[in-house]
Amino acid sequence: MAKSAYLTDNAFSERNIVCYDHSDVISNGYKVRNPLRFPAPLMVFQLSIISLTSLIIGVGLKPLGQPILVAQVLGGILFGPSALGRSEVLRETIFPPRGVMALETAATFGVFFNLFAIGVECDSKRMFRPGKKAVIIGISVLFSSLISNMGMATLMQSFITMDPPLAKALPVVAISQCIVGFPNVCSLLKEMQMLNTDQGRLATTSAMFCDVIGFTMGAVGFIKLQVEKEHSIPRKMGSGFSPLILVIFTIYFVRPAIKKTLKQRPDGKPVGENYFVCILIIVLTYIFAAETIGQHFLFGALLLGMAIPEGPPLGAALINKLHYPIGKLLYPIFLTTSGLKTDVFTIHFKSLWVISLLVLFSVLIKIAVMIIITRFTGLTVHDSVIVGLMLNSKGICDVVFFNLWRISEALTDEHFAVVIIISVILVTVIITPLLKYLLGSIEEQTPTKRRTLQHSKPDTELRILVCVHHLQSVPTMVNLLEASNATEQSPIGVIGLVLIELVGRAAPLLITHNHTQGEIPEDASISLQIISALRQYELAYETCVTLQPFTDITHFDLMHEDICRLSLDQNATFLILPFHKHWEIDGSIGTSSRAIQNINSKVIKKAPCSLGILVDRGILKGSMAILNNQKGYHVAVIYIGGPDDAESLAYGARLARHPNVSVTLIRFLMFGYDNARERKVDNSLIEAVRYENSMNENFIYEERVTRDGVGLSASLRSLEDRYDLIVVGRYHEESPLLVGLGEWSECPELGVVGDFLASPDVGIIASVLVVQQQRVRGKLLNRAAKPVVVNNQDGGPYPEMNNHNHNNNGMSTPTTVSNDHPRWEITIDRAN
Repeated sequence: MAKSAYLTDNAFSERNIVCYDHSDVISNGYKVRNPLRFPAPLMVFQLSIISLTSLIIGVGLKPLGQPILVAQVLGGILFGPSALGRSEVLRETIFPPRGVMALETAATFGVFFNLFAIGVECDSKRMFRPGKKAVIIGISVLFSSLISNMGMATLMQSFITMDPPLAKALPVVAISQCIVGFPNVCSLLKEMQMLNTDQGRLATTSAMFCDVIGFTMGAVGFIKLQVEKEHSIPRKMGSGFSPLILVIFTIYFVRPAIKKTLKQRPDGKPVGENYFVCILIIVLTYIFAAETIGQHFLFGALLLGMAIPEGPPLGAALINKLHYPIGKLLYPIFLTTSGLKTDVFTIHFKSLWVISLLVLFSVLIKIAVMIIITRFTGLTVHDSVIVGLMLNSKGICDVVFFNLWRISEALTDEHFAVVIIISVILVTVIITPLLKYLLGSIEEQTPTKRRTLQHSKPDTELRILVCVHHLQSVPTMVNLLEASNATEQSPIGVIGLVLIELVGRAAPLLITHNHTQGEIPEDASISLQIISALRQYELAYETCVTLQPFTDITHFDLMHEDICRLSLDQNATFLILPFHKHWEIDGSIGTSSRAIQNINSKVIKKAPCSLGILVDRGILKGSMAILNNQKGYHVAVIYIGGPDDAESLAYGARLARHPNVSVTLIRFLMFGYDNARERKVDNSLIEAVRYENSMNENFIYEERVTRDGVGLSASLRSLEDRYDLIVVGRYHEESPLLVGLGEWSECPELGVVGDFLASPDVGIIASVLVVQQQRVRGKLLNRAAKPVVVNNQDGGPYPEMNNHNHNNNGMSTPTTVSNDHPRWEITIDRAN
């Protein structure tokens, strides 16, 4: 039988000559022979056990807030010579020398395809055109760390007695600690959900700029090594200029060719499989070309990745295709094999404390540099420490370089084990809880200023943050803004936030638009149409409306953070969120997004101001035109009681001031129930609104008395198509009035009544605005703190409001209480 032999390093760092039978790759089953003696079954078994072990360790570390990187490396260490690998039987069965080459090859494929994906996700424009702060931080941290670490390494070599291998390894470790890898920072912050914080955005942008410098320095270093190896002048020139030629070829031929090909694709059509296959072939070609010209294969993978246009359609499609086979299977194998090479029993105490001291010094230097440059960055010391910790993130970049230096024998197996354990695992384990603690302390210090409609001062600017996902939501949203009655005495400041899911990019974007529109990503072009529609509203009311538009491109999981932070930064009083369902013209639900529903639920818990969720049914009413072109806009305000209803009442009072808006305030009372304190608060709020609208013919006040939830639901159903908008509070205290309404709730973020009104089974075709008053540290505000509008000194002009004339004859009879105010009606439910 023919045999083949090769020399390999197994997982336990021994040099072996391995013979194998190249005629058999797979077995014919265990009954015939042991499948683990054949490459394919052995590799499948190794991949399965590595992935399962890393997953279990990751689940165990998740409550501690540790990233998956730690679990994957620890999984390798567990099977390596540091733990289970010390058993010869286990070592020969699961990770024998003959299986190392196949596993290392799979891990290598995972590395370069993962780095290619990282290149695709990088925004090349932001890399080469960062902001001033990012440039200052990038240059300061990178070069200060390099100079300080090399100086520290030199001092340690001079004053500490050490063996030659350790002395040789110190400069390598010093250089490794200067790395500020964008993949490291972005991956850690994404897992910790800190990408959208101000500190996270600054750290990722700075890391991008550092990568540009590091990538250039690394390429120059490889060129220098190749030139030194060549002896003839032509070969030296070829080694020196070939990488530059590849870069120029990529920038001026490959990237334009890809863009031109994509433009020929029909708009809206997804990228076909042929595009994907062609890109994979080009990736392999680039990697081979990089190796051929003397560069590392990482150079080719990253270079081509950055040439691919990020985001949809191609960049996003590539990331989606590569996510699971590469990001979840092959790339973790590389981290695990690095753990397999780690043998803690080779570590000597001197190597451990010397390298640990250098690593600790490097971490502290980055933080110290960030604190020193606060004068130029404008950051506080607290924020500087946070950014410094973020820039100390460890990950794929460090592990790749440690493996390269191990192969080149710049690091011995002992020093490789030390840097993997100390620099990668221990540093990550320490900085993650520190980041959570420091960022958590910032949130606790967030001001608790009241930002509600009820407590706002009269005749001041009302600042409304409007969130939009789709163009079809704009008409109803604009109608609502127009109905909000912007005047010169009480203007409206609109903060328009267009929300777009981040796909095919690594770092989120928060774009501030101004009247001279700057460049935005191609996939965010829909935001220009939405902003243009909001601009028309601003132009129509240019003396009393201002617009500050933003576009937020981020992950759905982090979108609520940007919404809450922007509303706080822009001093918003009211936040309007779109409902996650959209209606078709026939009354059926066209689209529903669970991700948007999750965003709304998270914003409800963290919003720094009052908010409303807008259930848009404008298409059913045909109210697609601008408000001024309509005959009128009919609004119903539902009042049952509670802080949220008080906030909806405050908003309804503002709507009632608009000459084209007619408001009907419908108060529901439960028959036979009387809470004097609550009734007094409710009466005072409603009296103030009635007094303000005593001369307003477009204001109607109704009271409807009902016995239970059945009567309330019947009364709500009677609204049908009488109104364009129904405003209601989100939360109501438990009451017999609401019994049965919440049993079939589909959307708890709307509350019991809001969910009922939004249900397609009820038959209401009006849009619904579900209002929640600001929660201060999760607690409700005191409704009696301030009336909805300025009341008269006598406590209200309508003492007769508290004397309800209940007629006991008939089923449901409207009764006029005062001839002076004929638009006040009471409806009594006697269905029971």
